Amino acid sequence: MHGEPYFNKHKLNKHDFNKEPYLITAEKIKVACQHFTTTGEKEVRILCKQDTREKRPNVFIEKELFLLPIKNGEYKIIKGEGYVDIPDIESDIEEYESKLPFVLETTKIGNSEMQHLDHAYAVSLIQSFMEDEFLVLTIRGRKYTPKFEFNVGNFRITTKSVQTEVDSGYEGKDKVVLVEAKNSKSTNTIIRQLYYPYRQWQAHTKKKVSLLFFEKRGDHYYIWEFQFFDENNYNSIKIKKSACYVIVNKERHGGKNEKNTM
Repeated sequence: MHGEPYFNKHKLNKHDFNKEPYLITAEKIKVACQHFTTTGEKEVRILCKQDTREKRPNVFIEKELFLLPIKNGEYKIIKGEGYVDIPDIESDIEEYESKLPFVLETTKIGNSEMQHLDHAYAVSLIQSFMEDEFLVLTIRGRKYTPKFEFNVGNFRITTKSVQTEVDSGYEGKDKVVLVEAKNSKSTNTIIRQLYYPYRQWQAHTKKKVSLLFFEKRGDHYYIWEFQFFDENNYNSIKIKKSACYVIVNKERHGGKNEKNTM
């Protein structure tokens, strides 16, 4: 989002963000940005996509602000920490032996987040990391949140019917696992991508909701498990555990392991 045109048009430099967040709407964003030349620059969904600290407009960075959707077509500009760090995994890389008796070939075509996550699930890496061999893929695609309230710093936020999307969701006997996947190195991510689906699925199940951040870099699969220690506190997110793997396929005729090089 180009924050400067909106800030200038609505005189937000005079707003006291220490006192309260500021409500903005999709309609007002369109008006403020109508002079932009390309369709992508004018599309509200793209303008408001600030998935990392670095993708915020300069005025947001300078004033320590971030953006949260609160309902369809409405957002709040909030002062505070909207992001969580994705730390380097310093433990040794673990060799993980695929549970399949054959090597997958179709997952080697392309380079999408979804296919890497599907591959990790197919060889039971996700199940192994979560210590639940019976996890079943049950969630995928866009959903809308129920109404819920939460705290961000000293502010109380209410949200309803915000669109969420997880890359994959799995259900076991006593847990639901939601995954946000990337196919490149991330240093931070907006907490909303984990928190909104977490609150959404908590409302639909009594099972424990677990949250994974997943990355594929080269031959290595990185997994971080996050958790919220206070479900009503957006900033209570912490890392529970993490690991880095390389997947190997055992040759049935030779008895030796072969690295997966997709």
